[in-house]
Amino acid sequence: MSSRRTEDPMRSIFLVTCAGALALAPSAWAQPAPQIQAPETVVTATRIPTPQDRVPAAVTVITRQDIEERGYRTLAEALRTVPGMRLVQAGGVGQQASGFLRGSASRHVLVLLDGVPINDPSEPNGAYNFGNELLGDIQRIEVVRGPASALYGSGAIGGVVNMITRRAPANTPFQAFGEVAGGTQRTLGGNGGVAGTTERYDYLFMGQGLSTRASDATAPRFWSNTGEREGFSGGAATARVGVRPTPTTRIEGLLRWRENQFGLDNVPNDDPNNEIEDRRWFGQVRGEAVLFGIWTTGLRAAVTDDRRRNVNLPDSLSPTRTDDIFRGTRETYDWGNRLDFGTVGAARDVRMTFGITREIESSDSTAGSLPFQTVTDATARSTAYHVGGQARFLDRLEIFGGVRQDEAEGYGGFTAWRLGATLDVPEVNSRLLLSAGTAFKAPSLFQRFGTIGTFFQGNPDLRPEESFAWEAGIESDLPAFGRDDFATLGATFFQTRFRDLINFNAAFSSLENVEDARAQGVELSATLRPAAWLELTANWTITETRDDATGAPLARRPRNAVAGLARIAPGGGVVIVPELIWTGRSPEGPFASYNDDGSSVTTIAYNKPGAVLNLTASWQATEAIALYAEGRNLTNSRFEPANGFVIAGRSLVVGTRFVF
Repeated sequence: MSSRRTEDPMRSIFLVTCAGALALAPSAWAQPAPQIQAPETVVTATRIPTPQDRVPAAVTVITRQDIEERGYRTLAEALRTVPGMRLVQAGGVGQQASGFLRGSASRHVLVLLDGVPINDPSEPNGAYNFGNELLGDIQRIEVVRGPASALYGSGAIGGVVNMITRRAPANTPFQAFGEVAGGTQRTLGGNGGVAGTTERYDYLFMGQGLSTRASDATAPRFWSNTGEREGFSGGAATARVGVRPTPTTRIEGLLRWRENQFGLDNVPNDDPNNEIEDRRWFGQVRGEAVLFGIWTTGLRAAVTDDRRRNVNLPDSLSPTRTDDIFRGTRETYDWGNRLDFGTVGAARDVRMTFGITREIESSDSTAGSLPFQTVTDATARSTAYHVGGQARFLDRLEIFGGVRQDEAEGYGGFTAWRLGATLDVPEVNSRLLLSAGTAFKAPSLFQRFGTIGTFFQGNPDLRPEESFAWEAGIESDLPAFGRDDFATLGATFFQTRFRDLINFNAAFSSLENVEDARAQGVELSATLRPAAWLELTANWTITETRDDATGAPLARRPRNAVAGLARIAPGGGVVIVPELIWTGRSPEGPFASYNDDGSSVTTIAYNKPGAVLNLTASWQATEAIALYAEGRNLTNSRFEPANGFVIAGRSLVVGTRFVF
């Protein structure tokens, strides 16, 4: 249904929160409090806390320690070394960074914040901008590769990226922490906050910011390049408050604000006055309780409000003025449950999940000018029911299964499933992985209801884009030179079939489900630990993609991508992390690449391969104070991840972190 909604989202959150608090507060539930999860525990892959080596899916975890030791400041930076993930950023910090996971489209990667989807409903295709998120308030990032719609619904075809926010330290009534840094390109950044935990309450309040003059994102090879820089200024604030009315009950609220302002460049010409403001509010309230010692149940209500404004004033290159507004709102209401049965017959760690999720998406957007003005004013609602289970057999076989039914207005919904298993083979120090499943991406509000002038009308009868995927992997530990953990080698093979992909019809007057495609490949990884103070890690992803109708490779998916880093800790609190990222040549579609004179290439072209070298060094000077230096693109590579847009130039930032 395309009519605008009239409900007040904050009122809805208040009512759900009150209901949850009343339902979860009885003092008679005096079971032992749930234990804090261990650092290596992964939740995103199955909704069940599971040790990472037993998760029946390919998972990468980036911890807070990783973020600091490697000098990551944005989500795009942190994801560039993830196996199977290709990040393509058309410009500097803030500008559109698209994630292609295992050959899927950028709109096929679902992004979560503390388990809640946050993809912007006003984005025409539903793709996420990975270049916008600062990481000062992020404790860890979990990346699950492969179909995940059985857990999280629409958009999780290529996989899921879950950002998990920082929490107050345990058993610490008060802690102050912060960071400040500065460097080349007039870069200033930092964060600061306070947090604490008492017997019944916990809290965290923090802010963060980054400002940089940056560098020119337009490739210097263009004859018309003027060298104009695309600056960035961004800030964010996070507030979390939790209360435990009983030992087995917790209620918490989280409010997160983020706003960025940055210049937007164009190719093949610089654009001197194209500016974007991008703001997001995210709020959630959540109550959780443990009943009868085995049943964990929780209610959640969350709202995300995105607002993007793009203003481009007249200049020597164009006499027109644009003032585009994109406003997207997403409401999520969720009842989630986990039953921990323990040992049942031959199975142990038997656990089951089930729940209901209600989502409401809205877009109120206007872009461009007549006669080419784009308008989307629509709302969509869906309700999903999910159930899953996990168990361990013979102390070596972990099995997971899940199914989710999404019932949606307009496009009929979808049933997604996933089965997976891991097998420990201690006789040869190896672990095996096998999983398969289906996933889908619902048509976006623009695709269904958007208009462009009088010549384009969205198609409300679009079907969801679908996929079926499988993966099989092995990981082995190899002892050598007196070390049991000298090396860990891994290989994961994957294949995905995409059906009913959405594209323009022949007349470009609407959209249709007209394309099928496939992707297959292998993710190879190696970690060497020749000494206690040295760890070397590398991964190589080989991906083949094809459009079923034409046989052409899918755009911006390189066949080869390699990432390598080392962690060198010689002692005295010093840690040095060099990072090298190499990307092979990648295809661009017709009219999406340019010659040096600025003329368009009318056929499929290939971006040249390129490498980026980064280096971060830190020193824990005292228990409370650390100093660090971050060098980026040390060779000043002019690599173009997207044709015409180069990566940021060489830079150096130095700073300090403290905790008191």
